[in-house]
Amino acid sequence: MLMEECAEKRQIVVPDTSAVIDGILSGRIRDGELGDVDVHIPEAVVAELEAQANRGLEIGYKGLEEIQELQRYSGKGNIGLFFTGPRPNLDQVKLAKGGEIDALIRETAVELKAKFVTGDRVQSLVAKAKGLDVDFVKPPMEEFGPLLVDEFFTPDTMSVHLKHKVVPMAKRGSIGNVKYVKIRNEPCTYGELRMISRELLDRARSDMESFTEMSFSGASVLQIRNMRIAISNPPFSDDIEITIVRPIASVSLDQYGLSDLLKERIRTQRGILIAGPPGAGKSTFAAGVATYLNDRGFVVKTMESPRDLQVPQEITQYAPLDGSLENTADVLLLVRPDYTIYDEVRKTKDFEIFADMRLAGVGMMGVVHANRAVDAIQRLIGRVELGVIPQVVDTVIFIDKGEIAKVQLLEFTVKVPAGMMEADLARPVILISDLETGKNEFEIYTYGEQVVVMPLGGEQKRNPSWKFAEEEVKEVIGNYASGPIEVEMISDTRAMVRVRDKDMPKVIGKSGKTIDDIERRIGIHIDVRKFEPGEERRSREKDDEKPREDKEHHPIIERTRKHVILNVPEVASRDVEVYAGEGFLFSATVSRHGDIKVRANSDVAFDIFEAMQEGEVIWVKEI
Repeated sequence: MLMEECAEKRQIVVPDTSAVIDGILSGRIRDGELGDVDVHIPEAVVAELEAQANRGLEIGYKGLEEIQELQRYSGKGNIGLFFTGPRPNLDQVKLAKGGEIDALIRETAVELKAKFVTGDRVQSLVAKAKGLDVDFVKPPMEEFGPLLVDEFFTPDTMSVHLKHKVVPMAKRGSIGNVKYVKIRNEPCTYGELRMISRELLDRARSDMESFTEMSFSGASVLQIRNMRIAISNPPFSDDIEITIVRPIASVSLDQYGLSDLLKERIRTQRGILIAGPPGAGKSTFAAGVATYLNDRGFVVKTMESPRDLQVPQEITQYAPLDGSLENTADVLLLVRPDYTIYDEVRKTKDFEIFADMRLAGVGMMGVVHANRAVDAIQRLIGRVELGVIPQVVDTVIFIDKGEIAKVQLLEFTVKVPAGMMEADLARPVILISDLETGKNEFEIYTYGEQVVVMPLGGEQKRNPSWKFAEEEVKEVIGNYASGPIEVEMISDTRAMVRVRDKDMPKVIGKSGKTIDDIERRIGIHIDVRKFEPGEERRSREKDDEKPREDKEHHPIIERTRKHVILNVPEVASRDVEVYAGEGFLFSATVSRHGDIKVRANSDVAFDIFEAMQEGEVIWVKEI
């Protein structure tokens, strides 16, 4: 009877789910602030923690461990521990987000006339409104000490990789020279990784500058200050694994050696993709661009999931709003930024959001994984209408090993695609050119129901006879153009011609009649373009150089039953051109014995003997 009266005098405490997860009661017992009380844990709290643990959420495991800790204190006599109230039914579980589980927990406190302990601000306000004696424990505002994972990091460590039964590994070095090395020889134990994951989750919940970015069944993504942490557990992964990534460099844009032309493109609110393989330094460059624009008076925001760009405090970093970056984009359009940095443009929805914001007039810069600059553009195909791509993205900056490896520009035009001859095959074409050289490198167009990405120029093997064809085209165009002319054969039937801007009307003619006449005369399709700045000067300098005299070789000609053989041992195994007098006959590769064999019944053989009968000299010139 005496024990029952004593038990009645003891204070009754009812914690909610947040108080259990945060370890509020066990912490107070250890500090001596709480003792000789009866702790009644609602069954609704246990059910919620059990459900979270079954889904693989770390907070569920952490809450269950706290209850086990309270059981130990109960066994020592510090407190009395009881489980009270009904378990939630299926309908209450479905309405958990609406507060049904919280209501069950509060009802337990009301029935027991207990002190209600919570770390949830909304829960505390509702409980006070219900007339409960509430102990609201605010998150502690304190200086945090080092984490257990800090011992794995050195100043040049980019990421740490921990897995059960595997030795800890790290990526160390500069962006251009990263090595994957062992941290120690002893493998990670299950208990060690559990302790690390608990500490990281505690820090993400208690540190005002840290947060839980994502939480799924078997996986959590945390952002703790400047570290991005991914924790995976079975069944999502085969074993527990923790990966911690942190930036090791904050690079100013001046360190990349950008040209004035590229800086101007960045400043003029364009659609830009920053492409490169994983770990190449794309996000570091994007952060440098954000800082560069912010310093020049632009309003800059970021869209990130997770938020890990290292940018100044003035630049606000936005995460998915209510789980969707589309909602984030709606808010950003009301904020009216000059530039938005979209980190990790990967899924179809990401490209659609990027395109929508760009077409709304916002300067956009997206970070995309790609092995080549053109691959980043190809990721837009099928996600954005082909004709709109140059309006969405007009510049691609390819980063490799922390440096700018290539910059490509996109331009929309209507023309006959490379490799096609007939004028009625003209269609909308996206031209992809190199910023520094101005040379077209790819064409993108539709052919039937297919989208073709056609490489141009240096991507194609050069035919030795193209040199003669270029001279012929240049000679014909020279009848119409008074300035410098540059000719480049792209294929056997297509040439790229550059002339001065004021010469273009003369070369093309009214309604294109002049260029059509030239094409019919020489049998080559000609694409006429004007010189870009600086190209005309280089072309003049090239024309002013005096070429060396090419040495003529006179072959010994003999005829067999099947072949006409031209013997020129001086140029054995080399590419040559064969002439009759001033006329070009053909080009060939000389055999290692110095012979050029031509079939006796061929047109070329007939031309050779006809020229010899007319007294013309047959000669060979090395290409």
